[in-house]
Amino acid sequence: MSTLVVVPTYDEAESLPRLLDGLAVHAPAVDVLVVDDASPDGTGLIADRLARRDERVHVLHRPGKQGLGVAYRAGFAWALARDYDVVVEMDADGSHRPQDLPVLLARVAGQDADGGPDLVLGSRWVPGGGVVNWPWYRKLISRGGTWYAQKALDVEVADLTGGFRAFRRTTLERLPLDDVSSQGYCFQVDLVRRVLDAGMSVAEVPITFVERTQGHSKMSGSIVREALWKVTLWGLERRAARFRTALTRRS
Repeated sequence: MSTLVVVPTYDEAESLPRLLDGLAVHAPAVDVLVVDDASPDGTGLIADRLARRDERVHVLHRPGKQGLGVAYRAGFAWALARDYDVVVEMDADGSHRPQDLPVLLARVAGQDADGGPDLVLGSRWVPGGGVVNWPWYRKLISRGGTWYAQKALDVEVADLTGGFRAFRRTTLERLPLDDVSSQGYCFQVDLVRRVLDAGMSVAEVPITFVERTQGHSKMSGSIVREALWKVTLWGLERRAARFRTALTRRS
């Protein structure tokens, strides 16, 4: 299955070359699309240089920082226009290990008894998964955010906010991507809920998430607040829809 790994970047000059080197070792057959939002530190120029050396690396330059969700949507559109079978989300900062990618790809390809799911999540919170070098408050935010989203949306996915995941092409084609305006953690939750609402399947495989050692985290209070209010809104909308359905059946 032809695979494209979409890697959004903003000021990842130090970590991006290491990620690409790791992918060349652990997943040499995949192509990579670096989606750079005009990084002030020259990440885009570094990506161009690496692309000239390696035909599997491609670069999509964007005019400025517009957020994670917009970058991924642009990467998805690029992948769909070129007929890739599988599209992977992966961070550039080293937190997603290249050696875990083959596990996601094997699962989405259906190399096990029950066939391939529509979306495979690299999960920190299933048996065998975990995090390395995270302070307690990051664990609290991630676990607490996932717990709240699970309850609000009534889903049983263990790691809703993770950003290491593999989509089948057919999955992305069925999603209304132009309607997805969420960013950050919220973007990841949004895509999972849309996949489930469309009647498609989601599977999780364990990964080890490693806290970045270079650059700066993009986590901010605004990202957390957006996730909180949007997940709450989606939960209320879901409950209202169920209530209306129940009334219609009774009548």
